[in-house]
Amino acid sequence: MEDFIPIFAIFAVFGTITAIIVGPTYFKSRERREMQATVRAAIDKGQPLPPEVIEALSTEASKGVPSRTRDIRRGIIWLAVGIGMAAFSLVNETLGHHGDDWSDGPNFDGSLLGLSAIPITIGLAFIVLSFFNKNKD
Repeated sequence: MEDFIPIFAIFAVFGTITAIIVGPTYFKSRERREMQATVRAAIDKGQPLPPEVIEALSTEASKGVPSRTRDIRRGIIWLAVGIGMAAFSLVNETLGHHGDDWSDGPNFDGSLLGLSAIPITIGLAFIVLSFFNKNKD
C-alpha cells in the first residue's frame, strides 16, 4: 500500500495541472459546438435568428482580437512581475540569508535579477505593440 503513495502523488500533481489546462478548453469547445448545433437546427427549420444570438456570435469572434488597452494591460502586468522579481532579488542579496546552509551570505549572484529581465522585456514589448495597434476597445 505504501508503494502506491508516491505514484498517486505524481499522478495527482500532473493530473491537476492537466485538468486546469485542458478542462476549460474542452468545456468551451463543447459549448461552442452546442451553440452551432442549435443555430444550424434553427436555420434548417427556416426560423430567423434572434439579434441576440447574432450579437453573441459576433462578440465571441471579436473576443480574441488584440486591442490597444489589452496590450497596455498585459504590458503593465508583465512589467510588474519583472519588477517584483528584481526587487525580491535585490532585497535577498542585500539582506542575505543567515541560515545553516547559507551562513556565508547570499548565494544568488544576481541570477534572479537576470531572470527578471525576461518579463520586463515582454512587458515593454506589449506596451510598444499597443502604440502600433489600431484597434481600440
